[in-house]
This record gives sequence, structure tokens and C-alpha cells, in this order.
Amino acid sequence: MSLEDKFENTKDKVVGKAKEVQGTVTDDKAQEAEGKAQGLFGKIKDKVEDVVDDVKEKLDKD
Repeated sequence: MSLEDKFENTKDKVVGKAKEVQGTVTDDKAQEAEGKAQGLFGKIKDKVEDVVDDVKEKLDKD
């Protein structure tokens, strides 16, 4: 995973958490849900890129 990918994924997680907290504080359920979704999206991208990296490593070994 490239440094740019890590940055983008971390940004999604941080911005998502900020939106989630803002939604909680302002009692805006839509904002809270959007934040949760964005944070989850960042985590999912991390996992997918980890799997891609693992597959590439295994293919390079053979």
C-alpha cells in the first residue's frame, strides 16, 4: 500500500469520526450515519489494500 493510499484511508477515518461526533453533538442522525459510513469506508479500503498486497507478495514468491 502506498503512502498516498494510507493517507487517504486515514483521512477518511478521521473525517468520518469527526462527522460522527458532530452528528452526535448536534443530534443530527444523518450526519452521524454519514460519519460512520465514511470511517467504515476508510477501514474497508485498508483491509482490501492489505489483501491485495498479500496476494502480490505471494505471487512474487512463486
